[in-house]
Amino acid sequence: MDTFNSNNKDEDLQKNMPEILTWAYTQVVNGVVGIGSAEDLAEEYLHSNNYDKLEAINSLIRWQNTRAATGGFITNLGGLITLPVSIPANLVTSIYIQLRMIAAIASISGKELGDDKIKTLCILCLTGNNSAEILKQAGIKIAEKYTAGLIQKYITRDIIIYINKAVGFRLITKAGSTGILNLTKAVPIVGGLVGATFDGITTNIIGNTARDLFLEKNPL
Repeated sequence: MDTFNSNNKDEDLQKNMPEILTWAYTQVVNGVVGIGSAEDLAEEYLHSNNYDKLEAINSLIRWQNTRAATGGFITNLGGLITLPVSIPANLVTSIYIQLRMIAAIASISGKELGDDKIKTLCILCLTGNNSAEILKQAGIKIAEKYTAGLIQKYITRDIIIYINKAVGFRLITKAGSTGILNLTKAVPIVGGLVGATFDGITTNIIGNTARDLFLEKNPL
């Protein structure tokens, strides 16, 4: 009976993931109480350190997870868990942290976060090394290396829907042989703060995927 209930929960979560991802992206772009937007994060890394774009992105990838875990990145989860569908707080926190980093990388790279195609590509990056495979399955077959500038020309509304569903499926199951992001694993939350066990390797893979996709001089 427990297994049956667990499977049902996974199926419900998979069904609702496109809505959850869209909601999370909106929070990332707009910011929530006590947490700046993705553009705020981009500005912090790009201008306060006088970095060029590549240096700013690499610095963000290296340190953002550590700061999230130890620097009081999330002090109030209330605004993050008011979803119209049921989702564990640790899942939505994990999605939010990763997606905020990705969107900040896109912003540093000069991308418009309000563009639906950029939103879809940000969500796609959550699958890490599996992103290129999902694009091919969606019907985007480019002989050259994948970059956001190239991909945007081929993205249609149907492809956006397909990608969102495919990403949702990947995030609640093991992401292929590499297991890039398995959100069924708990991210400990103590006193509203994200625990320090957040997977740095996963963050690096996802961050590198976003960098190589959005920063045109570093094609995927």
